[in-house]
Amino acid sequence: MKDYFFNYICPMQLSVIILNYNVRYFLELCVLSVQNAIQNIDAEIIVIDNHSQDDSCRMMKERFPNVKLIENSENLGFPKGNNIGVSQAQGEYICILNPDTVVAEDTFTKVLAFAKKQKDLGIVGVKLIDGTGNFLPESKRGIPTPFVAFTKITGLYKIFPKLFGEYYAQHLSEDETGKVAILVGAFMVMKRELYNEIGGFDENCFMYSDDIDLSFMALQKGKSNYYFHETSVIHYKGESTVKDGTYMKRFREAMNFFYKKHFSISFLFSVFMEMGIVFFSMVKMLQGKPKPKLEPEKYILVSGDEILREKLENKWQTLVELQDITKSFAKNRNTEIVFDQNHLDFKTIIQAFETNKNKNFTFKIIPESSDFVIGSNSSFDRGQVINIQDF
Repeated sequence: MKDYFFNYICPMQLSVIILNYNVRYFLELCVLSVQNAIQNIDAEIIVIDNHSQDDSCRMMKERFPNVKLIENSENLGFPKGNNIGVSQAQGEYICILNPDTVVAEDTFTKVLAFAKKQKDLGIVGVKLIDGTGNFLPESKRGIPTPFVAFTKITGLYKIFPKLFGEYYAQHLSEDETGKVAILVGAFMVMKRELYNEIGGFDENCFMYSDDIDLSFMALQKGKSNYYFHETSVIHYKGESTVKDGTYMKRFREAMNFFYKKHFSISFLFSVFMEMGIVFFSMVKMLQGKPKPKLEPEKYILVSGDEILREKLENKWQTLVELQDITKSFAKNRNTEIVFDQNHLDFKTIIQAFETNKNKNFTFKIIPESSDFVIGSNSSFDRGQVINIQDF
């Protein structure tokens, strides 16, 4: 009885919901970062596994036995998987979080403090960066009307951002907090009560439209969605970002679902979609094949572990310089910087990604107490995992 009244008066602050499917190593990195970020918060982590064929579940049970793990017997998709997780949540706030993300130690503290100040709170999103430290524009978006969607798939928003910048909410810079219409499902914080009032993710949604739909439903409830720039989260985007024919098919299906549910499919919609697809196809033909990836010519290990340096040098058969994070990295061609998280916190690593972006560096992380190196050299691939247990 005493516990009941305590929980009623002081409910759990936050439930972090992570839906996983076959990304075991990214999941380990993600959960480790979340675990560090909730140390001073009354919070829980709930991992839902959509019947992964790798050893994600075994890893979770061995490494994170205190994390609630829900094992689905089949792949139920993104909307239903997250809805199952939220149904088990106890927090006043929930965070929908992709398993291929890395949060800083103060991410949730900052986001919750901001959320609690808003009287009309809908959903809060944050600044997302990719594995190279570059800002991901989908961190903040506008409502994808037929014309706005057209400017996106044709790339007009890049050529004339002031005229056609609505898709990526370019009325705000990446370093400016403010109201936006649509947020991305990789990181969404909102009150659990609102999530349930909306009905959660629509389980009839196609890929690419579930987060748009949830954001729009929050707006329909009279709430405001916010882009919050004061914390950065790494999002290793994965194969879903590959811009090919399948991507275009899914994008069109997503927009189709959204318009059919909230508006009406018009002749105008069909015209804009077909024009966009033709234009997109022409651009892809002109671009040709993607350039092959270059192997690093040099590695910099940011760590205090001399033994690890020798192991990596033996594995990569090249010079591995041992360097302290307080020293600035000298610009070198095709240099990979490997951050040892046994000696660094996630916030420091994330800041280093952003500070050294676009300087011919690629980045990898060795998670604490792990036997692998992980990262991504491009926002258009699933990333790379290098096992070092046999060094």
